[in-house]
Amino acid sequence: MSGRNKSSLKLVAEDRYGSEKKKKRIRHQKRQKQRPITEPTVERGNIVTHAIGWIIRTFFTLIWRVFWRGALIVSVMIAIGIAYFYLELPKAQALLDGRARGSVTLLDLKGDVFAWRGDQFGGAIDAKSVSQDLHNAIIATEDRRFYRHFGISPRGIASAVRINLIEGRGPLSGHGGSTITQQSAKLLCLGVPFDPRKWKSERAYEGNCREGSIWRKVKEAIYSISMEMRYSKEEILTIYLNRAFLGAGARGFEAAAQRYFGKSASDVSIAESAMLAGLLVAPSRYAPTNNLSRSQDRAQLIIGLMEGQNFLSAEEANYARANPAVLSAAAQAKSGGYFADWVMQSGPSFFTQNTTEDVIIKTTLDQSIQNAAEDSLNFIFENQVRQGSKAQVAIVVMSADGAVRAMVGGRKSIVSGAFNRASQALRQTGSAFKPFVYASALNMGYKPYDLIDDRPLTLNIPGSGPWSPKNYNSKFKGSVTLVDAFKDSLNIPAVRLSEAVGSDTVRKVATGFGLSTDLAKGPAIALGASESTLIEMTGAYAGILNGGSSVTPYGLQELRLLGEDTPVMGAGGGIGERVIQEEAAMQLMFLMQQVVLSGTGRRATIPDWEVAGKTGTTQAARDAWFIGFTADYVAGVWMGYDDNTPLIGVTGGGLPAEIWKETMARVHKNKAPRPLPIDLSNTRLKKQLPSLTDDTKASRNPIEELLMKLMGSN
Repeated sequence: MSGRNKSSLKLVAEDRYGSEKKKKRIRHQKRQKQRPITEPTVERGNIVTHAIGWIIRTFFTLIWRVFWRGALIVSVMIAIGIAYFYLELPKAQALLDGRARGSVTLLDLKGDVFAWRGDQFGGAIDAKSVSQDLHNAIIATEDRRFYRHFGISPRGIASAVRINLIEGRGPLSGHGGSTITQQSAKLLCLGVPFDPRKWKSERAYEGNCREGSIWRKVKEAIYSISMEMRYSKEEILTIYLNRAFLGAGARGFEAAAQRYFGKSASDVSIAESAMLAGLLVAPSRYAPTNNLSRSQDRAQLIIGLMEGQNFLSAEEANYARANPAVLSAAAQAKSGGYFADWVMQSGPSFFTQNTTEDVIIKTTLDQSIQNAAEDSLNFIFENQVRQGSKAQVAIVVMSADGAVRAMVGGRKSIVSGAFNRASQALRQTGSAFKPFVYASALNMGYKPYDLIDDRPLTLNIPGSGPWSPKNYNSKFKGSVTLVDAFKDSLNIPAVRLSEAVGSDTVRKVATGFGLSTDLAKGPAIALGASESTLIEMTGAYAGILNGGSSVTPYGLQELRLLGEDTPVMGAGGGIGERVIQEEAAMQLMFLMQQVVLSGTGRRATIPDWEVAGKTGTTQAARDAWFIGFTADYVAGVWMGYDDNTPLIGVTGGGLPAEIWKETMARVHKNKAPRPLPIDLSNTRLKKQLPSLTDDTKASRNPIEELLMKLMGSN
């Protein structure tokens, strides 16, 4: 049994490896049977479609290769540009005052600011020192994402392009989407300084800085990114605060705050901050000195932006709307435009028009007198001149030493750089010139009551033939005194007197008193055929008031540099050399007093004040003058048309005398009356006034009678 059992056992191992190979072969065969039978691949299309396909594949392959290589090159160039600008940028403090020229601040007689010229820079400020309301107003208005972007704002640019296209403009025309950093880059002109040798003017330079080409925009973006890498956000905002132009010559927010509100940028209110921020879009248009209501309307919009961005509560915004910003007293002042221009022209140009320094000029201007002159002019034209009249007027008021207290160069008083009829218009003087004829005669020994003929006169003028002057009314009075001839402005006695003393003598006296223009030659000089400016004529009359010495009108009292106590220069005018004797000046003042008391200038009378003056009307009434004085001030008024159109119904004793009276009455209001400086007790003067004949006595007026009695004459 045991043998059978042993023989049934397998003595050889299984062919396991061979079996595995069979199994794999079987599985492979099964997969081969299951795989679908495919037909052989057949090429489709033709040679043309093959060529087009190849071209398209090649084109896109080429584009891709050029694109990534080009992108790499552009990126490298941008990186180089950023690095270049980064290395070129100075410290932020060096970029705060970017003016190419300085400023001129003009102070009046009391030391108050009344005008600015040039680029006013109020001093460096920084983003931390300005009012928080001003800080917020600028951010809300100009760049709400300022603290989040890297110098440029793609979102802002996209929004600006969309708005420009909607409004029918080009994508880059109009709204620019510029950040404050980009605007600062533009204000810095991308680091290119002003060079007067390269640019014809600052205007041309700034125009180039504002160029809006695509290439310029690219450079601006690169420069802005460099600024963001070089400076902190507060430093960039500080540069912007100091360099932005805000109208009326104000560079920077400190200058603008001082210019418009008379306070520092650290102290401005919400409403004032909104008004200042509103200037950024169009400084000249929205300047409150040009149009306050328009500037206030713009500020209302800014307040809304501040409220919408949670810089203001509803209560703060409503209060600011209900209490809009207003100008300071100095900014409101309507005076000084013509005067300021004249002072700027009278000083050395390197300290005035072309100054690179900040200059302070103290002037002789009295703003109360300036306002009196302007108000008087407006009053007369509103009440006595037909509406729509184009006639112009100039007014000058000065002291006896030539210190100009007021100047009106035309009917439009708020001006800068306008034609000044008081200092620039050369006009025929007419009978306003006659005081210099009589001054010549009195200085040579003639007496006020000497007789002179007022009868027909014919003179033979070499090269011109016979000349027969006539009086204004074409009548003759026969034998008259110098007093009567002068107060009635008779022409023939003036010509006779001029011929008697010599026209060269008259010319010398007139020149001595400051009439610097070429004076007419021959007998016509006596009738004011020469031309002069109003300020020259008024200065010449001031020489009569001060006793016969020449006067150089001046408005500049003292010029110094900002921060310096020692003046660079002093007054540029004043009393000069004596022209006629004091006694002759007193006699002439007496003659001029009679003009106002009973002559052609009666409409210039001021109650309780002694007034002396002279009227003047030129041929065909193209010019009308009245110039006169009290013991305190000399004032001159000219009226006429710029194109020499004759005035209708106007003489020097009419509207000019009325304007003079209105001006001087306001100037002397609340002042104690003072007599004219005519010393009737002077014995030398008494000897020069002889006794009168019976014929002369009959023509005397009460003032003349009083004069004779005081001097003991019959």
